[in-house]
Amino acid sequence: MNEADQPRDDLTTALDDAVQAGMPHAVADLTDLVRIPSVSWSAFDPKNVERSADAVARLLRDLHVFESVAIARAPIGEGGADAEQGQPAVIARRAARGGAPTVLLYAHHDVQPPGKDEDWQTSPFEPTVRGDRLYARGAADDKAGVMAHVAAIRALTETVGDEFDLGLAVFIEGEEEFGSRSFANFLAQNKDALAADAIIVADSDNWSVDVPALTVGLRGNVTFRLTVSTLEHASHSGMYGGGVPDAMIPLVRLLATLHDDDGSVAVQGMTSHDADVPEFSEEQLREDAAVLDGVSLIGRGPVLSRLWNQPTITVTGIDAPSVANASNTLLPSVAVRISARVAPGQRARDAFDALERHLRANVPFGAHLEIDDVDLGDPFLVDTSGWAAREAKAAMRDAWGAEPVETGIGGSIPFIADLVREFPDAQILVTGVEDPDTRAHSPNESLHLGVFRRAILTEALLLARLNRRG
Repeated sequence: MNEADQPRDDLTTALDDAVQAGMPHAVADLTDLVRIPSVSWSAFDPKNVERSADAVARLLRDLHVFESVAIARAPIGEGGADAEQGQPAVIARRAARGGAPTVLLYAHHDVQPPGKDEDWQTSPFEPTVRGDRLYARGAADDKAGVMAHVAAIRALTETVGDEFDLGLAVFIEGEEEFGSRSFANFLAQNKDALAADAIIVADSDNWSVDVPALTVGLRGNVTFRLTVSTLEHASHSGMYGGGVPDAMIPLVRLLATLHDDDGSVAVQGMTSHDADVPEFSEEQLREDAAVLDGVSLIGRGPVLSRLWNQPTITVTGIDAPSVANASNTLLPSVAVRISARVAPGQRARDAFDALERHLRANVPFGAHLEIDDVDLGDPFLVDTSGWAAREAKAAMRDAWGAEPVETGIGGSIPFIADLVREFPDAQILVTGVEDPDTRAHSPNESLHLGVFRRAILTEALLLARLNRRG
């Protein structure tokens, strides 16, 4: 008999029953949250993010376990009292008793822009259930993370009562999808309210709809705007073309130097992380990423090593005349947005410095370069040797009936580095309610309701067992 087949104890059974009975309540609350279009990007109405924060605060107050629940903001950057304020976040706290640990529960209530309505099969902010999945923007990323925390606490109080010893802090951020611009300042201003022995970040995914995952590695990120200029003003392409370089020529040639022939990053100084990864086929990657027939994959080494442990460089945007508006002129300057992922083990600043050196050393024709609008986020490696990780994997095993997989994430959660800096002694657990079919950030984002239930049970089990540590 393996561990997943072991008989359940009374606490596990009681929590499972409470989670199952509470699912209609949890799903109803989730759909209410999802209907609020809380896009935190600057081009969208900030009042929707405020409405979302108010709704989350009500959910936490209605649990009747916290001594304080508040909505707060922090300044962006170093501008002091006159600086632009970040989006509203929700914080709550309950003091630990009897020597029990304190757990900080993190999620975010803001969402990505929906994109084009015609790319959605149903309205992006009208949650719709089809089969086992709930479709809507934010249904998974990350309002399901918010509700996993709320529903887990509900199950805990229904099972052990509301006089438990475990300390709880909650931080539901309001601008994660817009770069967590005030995150570091928010942590500094609310350090006492957020201090904890363990931090659960509910913003990742699972190996499949049947197998849970604990995320143990996150790539960092480097993003910036690169502008290449060759002329003081546009000139007639017929009169001067062939003798004068327009900005697009050196830009294209420069961008081509960033990768080897197989698509691997060719920037000296950007490093890889050496770690074992589970088996994953190229065929599965092609299917998951919707690669077109005849298009080859890029990179080298095991598939998941490419996705988790190696650097990447992507051009995510370009400022140039559209095809419809193109005139017969030589472009004086062209700008692109560069997004690089940084392998675990390397600082984002060092990766940026390597990228900048490469670009300046390889620009052709003496073109002028400008690099600005830089954003850096460090990668992260979880220490799985502590009691929190052991308890989390045991809770996953019991809730899912399957052995959890330790995974990396190709994307970035840069604010985790801020958590590490502010709370160096806290054990950090990166969990989530997503799965490979979630399509977070894309049209037709969805939440698998079975995964949602098992994620709630996992967290309820973890909180109940940590409550016993007192």
